Amino acid sequence: MNPSRIKAQLAMELRLTLSNGESLLLILGIPILLLVFFGTVDVLPTDSVTDDPVDFLVPGVLALAIMSTSFVNLAISTGFDRHYGVLKRLGTTPLTRIELLSAKTITLVIVELLQFVAIIGVGTGLGWPSDGGAVVGAIAISAVGAILATVAFAGLGFLLAGASSGLAVLAAANAIYLVLLLASGLVFPLEEFTSPIRATVRLLPSTALGEITHGTMRDSTDVAGQAWIVLGAWAVMAPAVASRLFRWTPS
Repeated sequence: MNPSRIKAQLAMELRLTLSNGESLLLILGIPILLLVFFGTVDVLPTDSVTDDPVDFLVPGVLALAIMSTSFVNLAISTGFDRHYGVLKRLGTTPLTRIELLSAKTITLVIVELLQFVAIIGVGTGLGWPSDGGAVVGAIAISAVGAILATVAFAGLGFLLAGASSGLAVLAAANAIYLVLLLASGLVFPLEEFTSPIRATVRLLPSTALGEITHGTMRDSTDVAGQAWIVLGAWAVMAPAVASRLFRWTPS
């Protein structure tokens, strides 16, 4: 790998991401809006651990931000790059596939760090954590889950981006995002779902990530081992399948 080529592509990826209004709305606007609105308006149910909506929302919104960046934004941007032949043209340059993927992955990490800073800053302004629990250690443990989730969702994003046209990817990514938002415990507690639905959604990577962030960032060590297993399995399977099925040019 050539570090200079990766650095150049990374600068381009960051510039495109941070200058795109739709991308900024997805990766920062929506998560922060959800946090501020539901954190100040007492309309959402909370779970059995806390009665403070901010304590419940901050970990969930952090998980939601990871999903927004590493799945939806990646899938849409890569899908349109593929649809319009950008990836094909990049293939004619000295930039290799591994260098392109490395640049995109580093971009995800940088954007997610910005999201964490912004969301935790807003959450702190809203009174999180209400019990004054240990925050640094919780964030450090949650970072492990964030890394696994980034790999898993990036694999799903590449898989979706390589499956259809740009507009179809746009529609599918947003539809899946909405389903995962509403059905995986990121905003609504899992306790609100019936037992069969709860058992089903716990197999989703978004639910596993939400359980990990909720369990660690609320000064609790009670994180179900199943959540780590599920998230780890997705982190292995999704990239493996994507690497086999992804096509750099439309068929």
